[in-house]
Amino acid sequence: MRIAVKLTCVGLAALVTGCSSLNPFASKAAPRNPPAALEDFKQTLAVRTAWTASVGDAGTFVFSPAVAGNSVFAAAADGTVTRIDAKSGRPAWRINAGAPLTAGVGSDGNTVAVATEKGVLLAFDSDGKLRWKAQASSEILSAPAVGQGVVVVRSVDNRIAAYDAETGTRRWTVQRSSPPLTLRSAPGIAIGGTSAYVALPGGRLLALALSNGGPRWEVAVGDPRGTTELERIADLSGTPFIAGRDVCAVAYQGRVACFDATSGTARWGKDLSSEVGVAADERNVYAADERGAVTAFARDTGSGVWRNNKLANRRLSSPVVMNRALAVGDGQGYIHFLSREDGAFLARVPSDGSRVIAAVPLTDTGAVFQTQAGTVVAFATE
Repeated sequence: MRIAVKLTCVGLAALVTGCSSLNPFASKAAPRNPPAALEDFKQTLAVRTAWTASVGDAGTFVFSPAVAGNSVFAAAADGTVTRIDAKSGRPAWRINAGAPLTAGVGSDGNTVAVATEKGVLLAFDSDGKLRWKAQASSEILSAPAVGQGVVVVRSVDNRIAAYDAETGTRRWTVQRSSPPLTLRSAPGIAIGGTSAYVALPGGRLLALALSNGGPRWEVAVGDPRGTTELERIADLSGTPFIAGRDVCAVAYQGRVACFDATSGTARWGKDLSSEVGVAADERNVYAADERGAVTAFARDTGSGVWRNNKLANRRLSSPVVMNRALAVGDGQGYIHFLSREDGAFLARVPSDGSRVIAAVPLTDTGAVFQTQAGTVVAFATE
């Protein structure tokens, strides 16, 4: 397993003996399995760089940009938060939050939320002015989810809390237990309709009512298996993906699965281990596994459609759908464009040479990528 061990007590968020988590974003020694060499191929998809911006280094954390309306919001470990025009790439404003940050940006265009290393949730208005701050119960590693008038976060003690987007008043909290050993990763929260879909350690996906935090359903995506706590890690990875009436998710050492977003009824599930999230379109669900294979599953049945295993050990990012392509970044800063039809390579473009840690759709034909070194770049397909 290519992850460094860092002791931390998940329940108390303090360094003590008896609880631990694994940090897949910490500095790593030379890999046992070197990344696969990049094969030459004839590029058949035109990809252009729409714009590039620099926001700052991510350090050991995962910083994902947020797209809302005509703006892209991005942040860095040193406290930088910036709003970028989604068409031109020009910064509308750039501020410093006044404290180091640990999670990417959540925004609905009106409220911009980030979290500091001491678990303080900061909310800014659309002009970058501080609106409010609130103290969470412990450190926050995944981007806040903003929508329907609330800001929802999950802290590492597995407490989910919702705050009023205008005032910062805490509306509700939900506590879930944590397994003895977890990945120190950034499982996210997706807001769809009147529900928040929360990815949890232990392989659970939880749907909560945004109005009061009431549980609507809870399902297992990755069931812990094995004889040791290390073998039994099955934490959800990335952010759940809402596709129409479905919500899909993937777990480390678990499964990729889709569920009815209203009832939680399982559509299907397939064994797969991933450290990053999934993407979907009207026909398929796409997942990049921990070994570097990218697989497409039929969205209605879960049957395998295609599999590309030529990016082995390249530490892939979550995939993102762009026009007729599926784009995925790697640990050396390349973005690979695969055919949504058969997984064949269509194009490849470099970024800044550091790991691509996040990708989010910008338009039907474009997407924004953020690297570990702090480059935010928008690519468009033609």
